[in-house]
Amino acid sequence: MMTKMIQRLKGLLAVVLFAPGLALASEAVHLDKAPVSTDQARLQRGAKIFVNNCMGCHGLSFVRYNHMEQIGLTPEEIEKNLIFIAGAKVGDLMIPAIQAADAKRWFGVRPPDLTLVTRARSSEFGSGADWVYTYLRKFYRDPERPTGWNNEIFPNVGMPHVLYEFQGEQTATVTQGEHGDVLQLSLTKPGKLSVEQYDEAVADLVSFLVWAGDPSANFRKSLGLFVLGFLAVLLVITYLLKLNYWKDVH
Repeated sequence: MMTKMIQRLKGLLAVVLFAPGLALASEAVHLDKAPVSTDQARLQRGAKIFVNNCMGCHGLSFVRYNHMEQIGLTPEEIEKNLIFIAGAKVGDLMIPAIQAADAKRWFGVRPPDLTLVTRARSSEFGSGADWVYTYLRKFYRDPERPTGWNNEIFPNVGMPHVLYEFQGEQTATVTQGEHGDVLQLSLTKPGKLSVEQYDEAVADLVSFLVWAGDPSANFRKSLGLFVLGFLAVLLVITYLLKLNYWKDVH
């Protein structure tokens, strides 16, 4: 148990340590605004995309599968549709399928945990959600890279474009801009989804990752409103009580 906790902390530390460098890589690139939503249907679609396409390498090691009951899924739906790791239970943490030793051997480093990815990427250039939303839409073919892929806002990225079947393949052309070379991407091989559909799918995934970074946020906010309402009522009662106690003095 202690070893697993240390591994999860190492993965989280990797996100935090590399975040400043990733933010700097985004300085010259406009970050598109991520249409993040707390709509349960969107979060459920995002969960499906994450589990089917990302969880082979990346985990949400501080989130349990049964936390997804908060986005409207039943334990039965979670077990049937979102758990594909042998032996995993609904109450288990969402750790990736890949073993740490295998990841080290294949990639040179273990892919980072994504529990706090949308919070770690936040910078003066945009929110972490904006960064992830833009990043997943800016992959392009680059035969000089080991994976055959590169990314406009994360140059020389080691991660391949795992969603290319949905987006298709983009190619990059370099043009001379006012402040230097400008990279322009164009879709040269369409994927299974249209550009609009792919953007919508990425928005679903990013919304889910934002939720995963703080699954109790919606409950905490609703509880906060209840507490503020209770305090407002208590203030009125206290004021009326004060008037009653001091009426003879005045």
